[in-house]
Amino acid sequence: MSETITVVFDGKVFRPDSPPNLEPNTRYTITVESVEPVAKGNAWNVLEAMAGTVEAPSDWSSQHDHYLYGTPKHNTENIE
Repeated sequence: MSETITVVFDGKVFRPDSPPNLEPNTRYTITVESVEPVAKGNAWNVLEAMAGTVEAPSDWSSQHDHYLYGTPKHNTENIE
């Protein structure tokens, strides 16, 4: 089982951002990886900072309905 949990370290303990789906009184191994803070400013600054950070299939823009909703892929041979 693997679960990713975003936490804040307060100097003594890790405080999760939301309740984890873990069994109480069970020993776990934790790997710590720092996370870059989200860009501050207006929506354009945030979008610019996040641009290119999401991995997606190369046909994401033309087939977004397929990836989001599971609809059949469109025939893109005739699209210019």
